[in-house]
Amino acid sequence: MSVAPLIRHLGLVPYEPTWRAMQRFTDERDAATLDEIWLLEHPPVFTLGLNAKREHVLAPGDIPVVQIDRGGQVTYHGPGQLVVYPLIDLKRRGLGVRALVTALENAVVSYAAEVGVTARASREAPGVYVDGAKLASVGLRVRRGSSYHGLALNVTLDLEPFRRINVCGYPGLGVTRLADFVPGCDMDSAARGLVPHLLEQLRFATGSVTPGASAPAGSLAAVSDATAVSAAAATVSAAASATTVAAAAAVSAAASATAAAAVNAAAAVNAAAAVNAAACYSAISTALQAVSSR
Repeated sequence: MSVAPLIRHLGLVPYEPTWRAMQRFTDERDAATLDEIWLLEHPPVFTLGLNAKREHVLAPGDIPVVQIDRGGQVTYHGPGQLVVYPLIDLKRRGLGVRALVTALENAVVSYAAEVGVTARASREAPGVYVDGAKLASVGLRVRRGSSYHGLALNVTLDLEPFRRINVCGYPGLGVTRLADFVPGCDMDSAARGLVPHLLEQLRFATGSVTPGASAPAGSLAAVSDATAVSAAAATVSAAASATTVAAAAAVSAAASATAAAAVNAAAAVNAAAAVNAAACYSAISTALQAVSSR
């Protein structure tokens, strides 16, 4: 056992900036860099491994498809799925790639047993299964002797998008989620419950989390910036929608009222536009300030 890694709870973050942040962390780390474990969710996205076949993406619809640098075929990430990225110096831990896969699988199996679910791993098709349906997927990349990418545990997510792919390259493979067996489970409880099992299986000390675990790492700046810009975009969209509604109401009133009412309606439109323009400007300024301060 050794000092626990930094545990980072990142919430809902976009896929590609997070992937790039993992790559930067791996490329820039040295022998003194603490290992980290990132726990998070992604917006809907299909990801294809290095040698994945596009034919396994059957009907993605409006969900983006991203080709990435992990092993494996195609899988789906979305809200309600607990994604775990172990950024581990494997040589320092005394772990090979197969041992890391086994550790991640065993952590899920142990946690599932703790909440009353009988699950098993499969050496032939990596991952964790309940009655033949996939509960968790594993896909890794090792570079410079360190790992990134990792584990995806289905907790409460909508399983429908899995019907749009051959899950992990296996036609007809079913998927399941923890919520179908553990009423009332949620992302927070799953993260809290899984972490001790991860630490144990990865041969870390389980008594504490390294101080500073909640502080954002420099390599996560792009993730934070992307989140800030996404929030600004949502505010702009809401403001534009509000302005459109106000304008429609004003035009309707003007069409059926006197000239004086039309003047008042026009003033209402101008006021709504000014208020919402100010909201747009404020949101964008906040996002830009966050980016420029990095």
